Amino acid sequence: MTGGREILNKMKEKACFYTSMPASPDPVKGKSTSKRITQGFHLLKGKSNHAMEDYVVSKFKKVNEHDLGLFAIFDGHMGHDVAQYLQSHLFDNILKEHDFWTDTENAIKRAYHTTDNDILEKSMHLGKGGSTAVTAILINGERLVVANVGDSRAVISSKSSAKQLSVDHEPNKEKPIIESKGGFVSNIPGDVPRVDGQLAVARAFGDKSLKRHLSSEPDVKTVVIDDDVDFIILASDGLWKVMTNQEAVDAIKNIKDAESAAKHLAEAAVARKSKDDISCIVVKFH
Repeated sequence: MTGGREILNKMKEKACFYTSMPASPDPVKGKSTSKRITQGFHLLKGKSNHAMEDYVVSKFKKVNEHDLGLFAIFDGHMGHDVAQYLQSHLFDNILKEHDFWTDTENAIKRAYHTTDNDILEKSMHLGKGGSTAVTAILINGERLVVANVGDSRAVISSKSSAKQLSVDHEPNKEKPIIESKGGFVSNIPGDVPRVDGQLAVARAFGDKSLKRHLSSEPDVKTVVIDDDVDFIILASDGLWKVMTNQEAVDAIKNIKDAESAAKHLAEAAVARKSKDDISCIVVKFH
């Protein structure tokens, strides 16, 4: 039995979706709410020929007497190395910012830029690829700070009503900015708008060859966690291509276990013919 588990873990590592974060939900008690908080995640390999390019962080951590929930989806492209680097470094860089506790939003923005610069400097090692990201930091169960670049998305359910907290950075929406930097947006080749005809998102980490025309500036939003909040969903675009925010909320509102809810969403996306890699995190407020 032990040998079979070791083989499974080796297979996961080879497929690039193994994560050292605990898969079993850990309960945390919030200070502003009587609810118990649990997390769970699930990843599914898409139908492309390349290895899995998604990575996740989903854990609770105590820092300076504060209870933090750290959650992130990193959706790599043209290789998985940048997404894997983000998994290992982005939250560390955020928490190193001297004013994280007093000016959290600006601290996160600076850490995003610092991390992107590190990735570009290491491009000889990490390769020419890139990654989108959506991060969520839950502070003492009271405050949720969401940041993102790209099209991975964060959605919150409040009294079973879905609200998107992140911004989809689509090339068409940012065409004037891209063109002002000397780039262009084209549907050729393919059937979706792409920066310089290559990348289907207007913001990302890495992508050194496109960086002159591509931003890594995150959108950041802070929300208060009150007793109306049911749960949070973070997921890569493999889910959102086939499911609306409200459909995702409705699909799991009656599933109490966070990990089971994340698995259900990923499998529902596959049932709806999503061919992309799918990664999903659910944080439940019981």
